[in-house]
Amino acid sequence: MRFLHTADWQLGMTRHFLSPDAQPRYSAARRAAITALGSVAEEHDAEFVVVAGDVFEHNQLAPDEVGRSLEVMRGLGVPVYLLPGNHDPLDASSVYTSALFTAERPDNVIVLDRPGVHEVRPGLELVAAPWYSKAPTTDLVAEVIDDLPVDGVTRIVVGHGAVDILVPDKDRASLIRLDALESALERGAVHYVALGDKHSRMSVGGTGRVWYSGSPEVTNYDDIEPDPGHVLVVDLDEDDPSRPAQVDSARIGQWRFVSLCRSVDDGRDVADLDLNLDLMPNKERTVVRHGLTGSLTVTDRAALDACLDRYARLFAALVPWDKQTDLAVMPADGEFDDLGIGGFAAAAVDELVTTARSDTAEADDARAALALLLRLTDGSAA
Repeated sequence: MRFLHTADWQLGMTRHFLSPDAQPRYSAARRAAITALGSVAEEHDAEFVVVAGDVFEHNQLAPDEVGRSLEVMRGLGVPVYLLPGNHDPLDASSVYTSALFTAERPDNVIVLDRPGVHEVRPGLELVAAPWYSKAPTTDLVAEVIDDLPVDGVTRIVVGHGAVDILVPDKDRASLIRLDALESALERGAVHYVALGDKHSRMSVGGTGRVWYSGSPEVTNYDDIEPDPGHVLVVDLDEDDPSRPAQVDSARIGQWRFVSLCRSVDDGRDVADLDLNLDLMPNKERTVVRHGLTGSLTVTDRAALDACLDRYARLFAALVPWDKQTDLAVMPADGEFDDLGIGGFAAAAVDELVTTARSDTAEADDARAALALLLRLTDGSAA
């Protein structure tokens, strides 16, 4: 038996750093990743899809977002089991109980809206742990697996949240206890645990049967979310009493959120950064957060600004990483001797240079003014 394990679709997600034209493309890409699941399911002859929580970004979505999402799910061609998670819990305002969702829900879409066993077919069950609020006070997964029998039925646990070994706060009541999962697996009551919440693909523990699928499309920078963009293809051998599991993955994500740290101390470093950005593919589907450190002349800082301005127009977003940025700008001797100006203007430039070299509050403004002057005089200002 083969099925697809996915999670954290978070349909309707927005990202504040995206440009106005990039955000609709990003939203469309998140729906396109779901469409791609249909091709993976067909290619691998998957019996169904489980979505381990956070199908939607939140419960208060616009009607067109809900309608488009349901239409995408309709096209997958196999049963799709949705688990409410912390972003879209089954509370009083749940999207899953809204009039629009219930009226337009395709027949192949099944909400795992109660804790415990859901039969897929005779001999195969999903054991669901849906969220009913954003702050559970117990281990929801442990509650549904505690009394499961060992009776030859193949069981797949579908849960959402953080496993206790992955977080420092061990006292959080809602943490999923790995020892409870591994105990249920060891005694043969369950055979695979499909988890959501972590947005990177990840195996947990040593059994090879407890997995986070990660989000099918990137949601955060690669230093935080190193391995997104996948769906897991899970095989369970129902002819073997131990139900051995094989887990493979297929990449379906198209976007990248890249964290880039570079030292820039002269014109050559700026040119290297320019080349690095130029070589990045699929710029309209790539977000770059840059942390730059070093000391530059005003001329080199002007070249850096021109470089960043250019690529900001090409990438989906090019944003500074403030915590990793520490750039000093200091006018070099003779840097403004060849501007071809004299009299009052030359005196004003000398005054700006003096201020830029000082430790006064006006120094940054003076450096910015000198950089703009250089860009204007060589015709590179936007």
